[in-house]
Amino acid sequence: RPRSHTVTTTSSSFTANLSASSSTLAYDREFLRTLPGLLMVAEIVLGLLVWTLIAGTEYFLYPAFGWVMFVAVFYWVLTVFFLIIYMTMTYTRIPQVPWTTVGLCFNGSAFVLYLIAAIVDASSVTKELDSHNYNSWAASSFFAFVVTSCYAGNTYFSFISWQARTLQ
Repeated sequence: RPRSHTVTTTSSSFTANLSASSSTLAYDREFLRTLPGLLMVAEIVLGLLVWTLIAGTEYFLYPAFGWVMFVAVFYWVLTVFFLIIYMTMTYTRIPQVPWTTVGLCFNGSAFVLYLIAAIVDASSVTKELDSHNYNSWAASSFFAFVVTSCYAGNTYFSFISWQARTLQ
């Protein structure tokens, strides 16, 4: 005698929301028109200048420039990553992450470490070390201070956003 089986399927609201929200990626063009967006683009462009100016020299012979390279490349990669997150509005799909706090910590740490790296870079530039690399190192020092000011601006905007979020 054959048995009759009844199969019941249900879909959870989580999977329905996940499939509906992840089907298309949003693109926020307006972010690049805001001051934090413009500062982020400046951080990427000028940060690229910092590490390429140093990478084109024999920086590995001088540990101070190795530190500057680490900071410049590390924060350049993370800034590109955060720009992609903001441009694609991925932060709206992951509400569990406190994005205002993450942004404040990221920009604050970038400001502090870039300031240290810029000071180390500037204090390490001397003609006695290697006159062949002097101009590249001097230019990287200048751009490191400019990138530091960009991160300082974004730290300010992140703090304002974080403070408004925590007061609610």
